[in-house]
Amino acid sequence: MAQNRHWEQDKDATVYIGNIDERATPAMIYEIMVQMGPIQNVHMPRDRVTQSHQGFGFVEFRSAEDADYAAKCINGVKLYSKNLRVNKASADKQKANEVGANLFVGNLDPMVDEKILYDTFSNFGRIANLPKVARDDNGSSKGYAFLSFGEFESADEAIQNLHGQYILSKEVSVQYAFKKDGKGERHGDKAERELASQAKGRGIVPETQPVPPAFLSTPAPNTQAPPPHPAGFDPSSMAPGAVPIPAPSHAPAAGFAPKLLPVCLLHMAIPSHHQPASVVDQLPSPSPFRTARSTPPGPARRL
Repeated sequence: MAQNRHWEQDKDATVYIGNIDERATPAMIYEIMVQMGPIQNVHMPRDRVTQSHQGFGFVEFRSAEDADYAAKCINGVKLYSKNLRVNKASADKQKANEVGANLFVGNLDPMVDEKILYDTFSNFGRIANLPKVARDDNGSSKGYAFLSFGEFESADEAIQNLHGQYILSKEVSVQYAFKKDGKGERHGDKAERELASQAKGRGIVPETQPVPPAFLSTPAPNTQAPPPHPAGFDPSSMAPGAVPIPAPSHAPAAGFAPKLLPVCLLHMAIPSHHQPASVVDQLPSPSPFRTARSTPPGPARRL
């Protein structure tokens, strides 16, 4: 049982790095940050299509002291043409006010990244701690992630609506995360909810982590010009709601004549009670080879 539990990663020892130049690599970030202390892992979310990083990342140290030191020393350091933003203060401030609405999201598709989780879960309320997908040393997803809401009501609604639903190709599990060193207890219990209610009554609101610009990006509008109208087309001559049908781009070849259906095919295609007189008059006489069981057609009517 215990081996199947995914415990929250050490937030105290993790720093957020923003404003990363597009030319930077995880190896470069590692070389810079390892000077502050031993590192557990470096994660820079990548775009699923372009495979380029999204301009931010997370570095987890082995101790909270090293993370504090890195935030003080590396914040503002220029890498290529951009000054890095290294922030741990917001997470530290939030810890004192954190309500405990921490969620575990399991059975994730390998293609699910932090932005997909943010886009999905932010529909249910204010996210306090941004989603973080657990990854191995190669940066591949381990299939689970953590995030925190600012209110229990938002977390409850997310669990109710998303647990057992599909994100990409897998049915995900959404539930309250186990408390760190909580002897198997999960977040969201009665005690946490009571403390959160008291804090809310005193006007204490948990701070939220800054949302990376990549999470807020929207698809570029379609600026392609519409195709030109065919020569001789006058839109003003169309009836309201009509769809224009362009004229043929070339004239028929010389000697072209449309083929007409033979009379016998017309006889097969058109029921007798719908046939015009000019067609009925041309129908062939009954075949002499009809069997006794065949019913000859009635006499032709002239109009």
